[in-house]
Amino acid sequence: MRVVDLAGHPDLLDAALDLGDVGGQFIYQGASGRMITGERFLRHWARYFLIALDDDGTPMARALAVPLAYPAPDRTELPDHGWDQAIEWAAQEVMDGRAPNALCALEVVIAPHLRGTGLSAPMLKAVKARAAETGLRKLIVSVRPIGKEAEPAVPMPEYAARRRPDGLSADRWLRTHERLGARVVKVCPFAVTLAGSLADWHDWTGVKLQDGENFVPGGIAPVYASTAYDTATYVEPNVWLEHPM
Repeated sequence: MRVVDLAGHPDLLDAALDLGDVGGQFIYQGASGRMITGERFLRHWARYFLIALDDDGTPMARALAVPLAYPAPDRTELPDHGWDQAIEWAAQEVMDGRAPNALCALEVVIAPHLRGTGLSAPMLKAVKARAAETGLRKLIVSVRPIGKEAEPAVPMPEYAARRRPDGLSADRWLRTHERLGARVVKVCPFAVTLAGSLADWHDWTGVKLQDGENFVPGGIAPVYASTAYDTATYVEPNVWLEHPM
């Protein structure tokens, strides 16, 4: 496996994006998700769009991260709004010309036929190495636990607290981070917030929502809908982890 970045290989953008997504693809319909387009990564964060290639030069995996300022005088704690807030901070740095000092990983996506083969850990290591190479002092991640999709009704604090007998997290994705030395900082209860009409949600998920609590494919929390107001809202919790540098 060889890891390259979008800065050196802009021609690989489409092929890397064609690897698909993992979990709730509908989260990319929110304001934050629409902000992190491939074109914006190419313009602003190309060194942090990493692509793993096989021996034939075919993309096997991608990892996306954004540089931001944390900690900072006005940012002393990781935000409760997790993934959404990290993307907002990174965009603010670009607009304000503020120098970043940390890297926030946003996603690691493996080619469907290679999932479960152990590529996630090397990709996380590559993200961590890129942070160090570019002078950033922290690697933080608003983690979406992969096993939570099977238990969307379970509160995140309860889910994240589950441990195996060896002390590692019961969740496979959290456990991957922990094996690389990451520590759990806290649950971020509003990591991804997304609202839309009932028609929007049908387009995004294929589900016709009913009044009240709904569960949709790829979701790790309920979607709350009101047919009277023709609106539905999803608030997804994540878990903040920090990797040692």
